[in-house]
Amino acid sequence: MFEETYASVTTNVAGREIKLETGKIARQATASIIASSGDNQVLVTVVAGREPEGQSFFPLTVNYTEKYYAAGKIPGSFFRREGRPTEKETLVSRLIDRPLRPLFPKGYFQEVQVICTVLSADKNESPEIISLIGASAALAISGLPFEGPISAARVGFVDGSYVLNPDNESLEKSMLDMVVAGTKDAILMVESEAKELSEDQMLGAVLFAHQEMQKTITLIEELASKTSIPEIEYSIKEDNSELKEKIINIVRDDLVSAYSIPEKAKRQESVSFARDKMKESLSDEDLEDENAVSGYFKSVESEIVRSRLLNGDSRIDGRDLDTVRPIDIEVGFLNKSHGSCLFTRGETQSIGVATLGGSRDAQLIDALEGTTNDPFMLHYNFPPFSVGEAGFIGAPKRREIGHGKLARRALEAVLPSQEEFPYTIRVVSEITESNGSSSMATVCSSSLSMMDAGIPIKKAVAGVAMGLVLDGDDFCVITDILGDEDHLGDMDFKVAGTSDGVTALQMDIKVKGISEEIMEVALEKAQIARTHILEKMDSVLDSPRKELSPNAPQAVNMTIAKDKIREVIGKGGSVIKSITEKSGANVDINDDGEIKIFGDSPESRQTAIDLINQIVADPEVGHIYTGTVVKIVDFGAFVSIDGGKEGLVHVSEIMEERVEKVSDYLVEGEEVDVKVIGIDDRGRVKLSIKAVNSPEETTEG
Repeated sequence: MFEETYASVTTNVAGREIKLETGKIARQATASIIASSGDNQVLVTVVAGREPEGQSFFPLTVNYTEKYYAAGKIPGSFFRREGRPTEKETLVSRLIDRPLRPLFPKGYFQEVQVICTVLSADKNESPEIISLIGASAALAISGLPFEGPISAARVGFVDGSYVLNPDNESLEKSMLDMVVAGTKDAILMVESEAKELSEDQMLGAVLFAHQEMQKTITLIEELASKTSIPEIEYSIKEDNSELKEKIINIVRDDLVSAYSIPEKAKRQESVSFARDKMKESLSDEDLEDENAVSGYFKSVESEIVRSRLLNGDSRIDGRDLDTVRPIDIEVGFLNKSHGSCLFTRGETQSIGVATLGGSRDAQLIDALEGTTNDPFMLHYNFPPFSVGEAGFIGAPKRREIGHGKLARRALEAVLPSQEEFPYTIRVVSEITESNGSSSMATVCSSSLSMMDAGIPIKKAVAGVAMGLVLDGDDFCVITDILGDEDHLGDMDFKVAGTSDGVTALQMDIKVKGISEEIMEVALEKAQIARTHILEKMDSVLDSPRKELSPNAPQAVNMTIAKDKIREVIGKGGSVIKSITEKSGANVDINDDGEIKIFGDSPESRQTAIDLINQIVADPEVGHIYTGTVVKIVDFGAFVSIDGGKEGLVHVSEIMEERVEKVSDYLVEGEEVDVKVIGIDDRGRVKLSIKAVNSPEETTEG
């Protein structure tokens, strides 16, 4: 049935069979691939959509989605079906999009949609690498003007050696988790987290990945050679040289002046003035092609900024290429938060806020690999006022999720273990001003806010964003880029780390790849800038505070016998709920009998401890307790003592005289004093009311 269109190729990479198949599934798509790596199978489809209708951007959409059936699971949501994209799906969608986008021609505006659907999942190997390879393969056989193929590789660093495409088990003991994408000749994208590796080790990992991915690039080329690929015709609008020259003459001098103004708001006003002047000077006929007019205006901006940087002139804000903007830091400025920091670098500002909670506050992660609890969260918010705009406030978008994940990666290496610090930590970064690299400001503010809260992180972490202007063989690497330098430049290269090494590295480019030399220069300059920022941070707060914030819940650990766990929890959690209500503390207990008590005050923690000790302590014969009648029966009454233990007051132990009807003497809910008169072999407690007033020696409780 499929013989006419079917083609497949296989190879072996890092001990796993990589297989690419086409012509069997989703044949109405422009192109489709089943990409397999071991037990991972991903369906990747490419569809060329509508012709451009006046837009001035490339509408590429990448969606990565995981189906729960791929791992033999039923979704845990109320509707029992997959819902909105998870954080992982959003991050992987971005990961695939970033290296694909630069390889479409400038001026190509036809809609393209790439969908990666995980059909079968290996719980010990993430499907993201094979998904990216599959996306490249599908584009390579689509007939679209994709200047690939590209491939990708994951790199670990275990026992001093690089590991290609490590499985999840190996990643747990790895010092590095890096994903690299590139073409045959150049690097396009890097995403990584590390445990304080050196710049040389990070660069070595990138080069190792690029070398090892060549095998799958060859595999994609082999598949393309087996497939008949009709090219999809497209047209890129030619420049209107006359209009372009007219716009240059109108706005160039004004834009040169505008891009000499250091303050962002004033600079934007001057740029707007130049744009308005252009519109007033052009004829109605010229203004009909809005996209061309806007594009030529931007090209003048780009040429001014880029040429000044390549010529070694001062930057927009007057700095040289290597200077970090002025830094101002204030910690502990929010009165009731557990830890806070206001970090300002130039016109970029982040409020970092750290909050501590108990283990019940950990985030529940339901993924193909299984269900886990995450005790560390970092959330990044980018409100429109941070860039002087009025905009819609809604759920976090892809960019916010991606920036938050990058900052989290940077901090992960310095967090204390749960054994050292049994708290859930949530850090929130509120971006209140933005003019370049708010994600790296987030790293700095988050690090300091945790130190301010007294969280024993191992070291301070700082981050910096580097930029690039590339023109043929000429290039310059820029330290601590501004927003305009990011928009008009060719690279966004973010490096975070401690004084001892790199903890996160992310690189995105807008050109068709960069060389080893450029990466080496960027890493070297980033290290110098990071050291400078860390010195500024250390001058304000050089280590975590010795004690937790008085606003934070304090933790106390205790252990009880396993056979007492049921008594502390109670039927349906009734007892532990009662402890929480009476003490005001959160109480978490595990299957080993370890109890974590989180209370806002010493009194609440001690109350919880006392209540638990009452429950787990065995009743003593001869001891008198105040209890509550919980049930009346014909032969006596059950009374609850010691935080939930029940004992029986037999009808003969209520009064000295004979009792015919128990309800004549006792009422459910009534408090009574009872004496323990015995405990049988099965642990059942015998109580007496009449013995309370016995002349025998007793102990009050």
